[in-house]
Amino acid sequence: MIDWKRVTELRDEVGEDDFNEIIDLFLEEVDEVIELLRGGDGLDELEEHMHFLKGSALNIGFSDFAKLCQIGETLSAEGKIEDVDVDGVLTVYDASRSHFLAEAQQRLAA
Repeated sequence: MIDWKRVTELRDEVGEDDFNEIIDLFLEEVDEVIELLRGGDGLDELEEHMHFLKGSALNIGFSDFAKLCQIGETLSAEGKIEDVDVDGVLTVYDASRSHFLAEAQQRLAA
């Protein structure tokens, strides 16, 4: 679900203070797009949303979420928006977010 190696690499690359800012920004920006999708909005820009979510997820180590977003981006690009599992994307994001927040402090303890 979470690529903790990637998370640790990111923290080590940018330092703890900047890492915390990156996490806060990631959650804020991704939550905005997720809420659009949750409300049924943003489907006309689904490919762009999936691309943004995928890139953000890969950067921060949300591996399962990134995979679903990649599939959604590909389907959207092929004009198969109705085949994108938006509910699955939302469910995996919620689970990944909860897991990350519950485990991050312990796993990243120096």
